Amino acid sequence: MSPVEVLRLPAKVNLSGFVTLLQRLNVPHRVSEERGEQVLWVPNERVAEDVRALYTRFPEGDPNFQLGADKPVARPNFLQQLRDSPLTTAVLLATLLVAAVTLLGSNFEAIRWLSFQDFRIDGEYAYFVPLAESLAAGQWWRLATPMLIHFGVLHLAMNAMWYWELGRRIEARQGWLMLLGLTLVFSVASNFVQYRWTGPSLFGGLSGVLYGLLGHCWIFQWLAPNPAYRLPKGVAVMMLIWLLVCLSGVIDALGFGAIANGAHVGGLLIGCVTGLLGGALARWRR
Repeated sequence: MSPVEVLRLPAKVNLSGFVTLLQRLNVPHRVSEERGEQVLWVPNERVAEDVRALYTRFPEGDPNFQLGADKPVARPNFLQQLRDSPLTTAVLLATLLVAAVTLLGSNFEAIRWLSFQDFRIDGEYAYFVPLAESLAAGQWWRLATPMLIHFGVLHLAMNAMWYWELGRRIEARQGWLMLLGLTLVFSVASNFVQYRWTGPSLFGGLSGVLYGLLGHCWIFQWLAPNPAYRLPKGVAVMMLIWLLVCLSGVIDALGFGAIANGAHVGGLLIGCVTGLLGGALARWRR
């Protein structure tokens, strides 16, 4: 069985206290130095999850013996997970706030300030303002904010669940700033592809970003395997199958609503590109 990487920290970080704690708890481990970084390894993923939780609580070790050798390592509760993933939490809170203000897609007056193109409703028709006019007026936020708009509880719940799953992984492995950058890049790219795919239309949701995060983790893990990006078996295959089903038009034909296929495809492609760049860089550093 291959050892699992738990932590990768700059050489200046003092790990001696935490290593002493692992020794006291009889946790099998080793520390290696790679290109100016120190890497902590353990035998398998089960031990890795416990050690990550332990490091969250005791990064400097346990000099006051708060944790006895006979006490199991407690995994962080939900509130602790929220604190450990501030950017993921912030994006989801913003999404929930927008869902409340827009009444899950029913309040068009609120939606029009966040949509890719401004629009007005006249009877049963929507008339869209050219994107260039909105950008010329300084409304650059429109390039990214459609990711916050959701149409219905199921749409919101599914996207929020997957962003929580994928966003936390990237935030833990590459930091909140990287997750913020990837989220904005994937949002803008997927929105532009959707706009080119269908022309002026009303669309929204985190799904384009989610396919970007999936592509990023997938290719990054393929090039530079690490525990954070090791997705449960079948997740990538399931989401790719769902993408193909949506592209086939079956979902529209069954009357479940329009699917932003352009956003899905655009997000996945740009995510694979960032995963390729990030994974190649991480592989070179090793």
